[in-house]
Amino acid sequence: MRIALVSLAAVAAVAAATPALANEARVEARTGIIWDGSDSEAVAGVAVGYDYDLGNKLFVGVEGSADKVLTDNTRVSWGVGGRAGFKVTPTTKLYANSTWQSKFSKYGNSAVAVGGGVEQALNDRFYGKVEYKHLLVGDNTPDADVGLIGVGVKF
Repeated sequence: MRIALVSLAAVAAVAAATPALANEARVEARTGIIWDGSDSEAVAGVAVGYDYDLGNKLFVGVEGSADKVLTDNTRVSWGVGGRAGFKVTPTTKLYANSTWQSKFSKYGNSAVAVGGGVEQALNDRFYGKVEYKHLLVGDNTPDADVGLIGVGVKF
């Protein structure tokens, strides 16, 4: 987990050093729950992303993440993906997302996550968000669901 945090902190430092644009870079911490129909566990992680404005109302973005199920015998799951959505108000974003996630455990499988969320600006720099993802695992492994809440900073 330390490697994930150090890697994401380095990306955040580079993003912070870039000139300000109408588009925005973001770094967030998040926590939530993952469940598969028979079991549930807490999960925590971090993410970095960059959103590109497509006019006044629409946006698309890319994201990298590192999440960990908070139980023994699990590993950090690395994710890469994107999101697309619209600005409901100048401070509220509604979006759909899709992410490829590496394995959460030695015996699990990687997954494709599809879902959506709402991001609310708390002021000019900070935001909060709520997100849901359905993990399509495959290979006769049960699918899973993830509910996340997060706080972040925009650059």
